[in-house]
Amino acid sequence: MSGTVALVTDSTATLSPDRCAERGITVVALQVAIGTELLEEGVDGGATPEAVAEALRQRNTVSTSRPSPARMLEVYEKAAADGATEIVSVHLSGQMSGTFESAQLAAAEASVPVTPVDSRQLGMATGFSVLTAADVLDAGGSAAEAASAARERAAATTTLFYVDTLEHLRRGGRVGAAAALVGSALAVKPLLQVEDGRISALEKVRTSAKALSRLEELAVSACGDAEAQVDIAVAHLASVERADALAQNLTGRLAAHLGEREVVVCEVGAVIGAHVGPGMVAAVVAPRP
Repeated sequence: MSGTVALVTDSTATLSPDRCAERGITVVALQVAIGTELLEEGVDGGATPEAVAEALRQRNTVSTSRPSPARMLEVYEKAAADGATEIVSVHLSGQMSGTFESAQLAAAEASVPVTPVDSRQLGMATGFSVLTAADVLDAGGSAAEAASAARERAAATTTLFYVDTLEHLRRGGRVGAAAALVGSALAVKPLLQVEDGRISALEKVRTSAKALSRLEELAVSACGDAEAQVDIAVAHLASVERADALAQNLTGRLAAHLGEREVVVCEVGAVIGAHVGPGMVAAVVAPRP
């Protein structure tokens, strides 16, 4: 919390517990069902990326669910009890999860004003948006200014990713326009993007090596002109070697854009992992405000 404005996000934003504690960010967990076991993401003893990846490899049933409006309201009321007079609540795309809707419903019942923000993004793209809101609040900005900054940062961010197969996205109903690729999924390696809050097809590439090389080129292009300063994240599920190699290449090629900052390398949480499957590698390019 900064001043009297509390900042809330959800577990898909891929922000570490230490980072959230440092910046005063409250995280609401989404849930993952592996078989008959329902677990929360991002908590001790909860759903892990490793468990989800293994379950998907074994073709076990994996599904995800949003936090309920009642759960969101609990978080808002706790923040109010702790002294918040306003709340900014930034979440993953409402086109792909009901989390933002839960935030809206809870906001209508909360005892203090709540501004829900649909980042229209996923993973660290949402995370960078949340951190921008935290920066505004730390600088003494208002809830409205923090919410606006979060929306603007997310809208300027490019999220690109590679998956080994579209099967998991198809089963979860998250492919959107990428459904056109499903029929030929066995013959191609798809590159996807987050566009207007949804996952859409970007390109079809014949091999995983070519796809990852193309992902690198697209990330470099997304940085824009040589003066642009950006934050970059490389995310993965059960594909740390690919992610590390991509991050190393981007670090070398984009030093001028990064300044002294490092490329963030992280494993996606269990919820996003359940929909993209093992082998996924993503590049997130977020121009700095």
